[in-house]
Amino acid sequence: MQVLLTLSLSLLAGLLLSRLAKLLKLPAVTAYLVAGILVGPYCLGAFQVSGLGFTGKADVESVSILSDVALGFIAFSIGNEFRLPQLKKIGKQATIVGIFQAVVTTIVVDFALILLHFAMPDKLSLSAALVLGAIASATAPAATLMVVKQYKAKGPVTDILLPVVALDDAVGLVLFAISFGIAKAIKVSAISVVSILVEPILEIVCSLALGAGMGFLFSLCERFFHSRSKRLAVSVGFVVLTIALSMLKFNIGGVHIGFSSLLVCMMLGTIFCNICDFSEELMDRVDRWTAPLFVLFFVISGAELELSVFTDLMIVVIGLVYILSRSAGKYSGAFLSSKLAGCDDNIVKYLGITLLPQAGVALGMANMALNSVELGAEGLLIANITLFAVLIYELVGPALTKTALLKAGDIDPEGWSSARHEHAKKKALESQNQAQ
Repeated sequence: MQVLLTLSLSLLAGLLLSRLAKLLKLPAVTAYLVAGILVGPYCLGAFQVSGLGFTGKADVESVSILSDVALGFIAFSIGNEFRLPQLKKIGKQATIVGIFQAVVTTIVVDFALILLHFAMPDKLSLSAALVLGAIASATAPAATLMVVKQYKAKGPVTDILLPVVALDDAVGLVLFAISFGIAKAIKVSAISVVSILVEPILEIVCSLALGAGMGFLFSLCERFFHSRSKRLAVSVGFVVLTIALSMLKFNIGGVHIGFSSLLVCMMLGTIFCNICDFSEELMDRVDRWTAPLFVLFFVISGAELELSVFTDLMIVVIGLVYILSRSAGKYSGAFLSSKLAGCDDNIVKYLGITLLPQAGVALGMANMALNSVELGAEGLLIANITLFAVLIYELVGPALTKTALLKAGDIDPEGWSSARHEHAKKKALESQNQAQ
């Protein structure tokens, strides 16, 4: 009962605050995150009344399965943007921008934090600086996708944005594995080629292979069902099954093999949308089914935000340097690479701003650092700085993404209307036709 009360309160709080966000011309994602803070351990949860918000970190973690499922569906939706006709037009440009901006961001953040390391070596180690530089490359696909969906964004910036965000995660995994391996080597004075190069490449290859296999199987199974409700049920079942399989981890000859659920589900969506001839209609139905799930995902994400990081001045200083250097890296990397790739002027000017949100993938990387025996106490520093940055980026990032897409002309400022208005317009038109 307490779990259901907390989840229902979270969902309703997010939806009610989205009305206020609309009046303030802010994206709904921002409202959901703020709602999460309100029902989280630092506001309503602080009263320690079971059912009235999340009373602690353990409470939030108890519903983490919803976040895992939501991220899987988000990656699946992004995969559906990789349709062959579209890839033929922007595939080369998206690849250049996706790789270049991620690498540039890591270099810029590494440079800034290494300088800070020399200024305050007792506060920030070289190992922590290198790991934070790699974490900086990751972009949050969830917030970006929600802004695109809410405002029905469509145009050159949106077309290249989603493939770049998807590719960004793959590049980020490689950069993190290399930097993480070097950071651990500095601490223990031993370099492992397997952990630095072999394991991250295997993770990407295995993730794409698993996603492709599940995509072919998914497309085959869909053909045995004809009703819309059963096709929707099969779709949900396959995505959840794929998320579960992507959690498998095993060792072969001392080599650790795991999967990235984001890459697996992204490939599932890519294969499905290019094979199934009714994928667009089905995706529209899946989007409607997942709407409340996504609201809960962002509210839970808001509840997870660790507000206590603001009490440590050292975290704030290092966090601000991280945020400023990462923002500069993302914007300059996207600007230069899109210009080199011959992209549209609006892409050159505004794409970098849309790549600022950061959350799930970055937190996953930070968690690996936190649990690392070799890094020790430095893992906690990395995790806290990442949490500080995520808190700022998740609250500000969606609004910046909306502004950038609006200025690029991908969002029609007059084109949005509510379902109630659309229904009223339809009824009025029917009445007018009957009168005639």
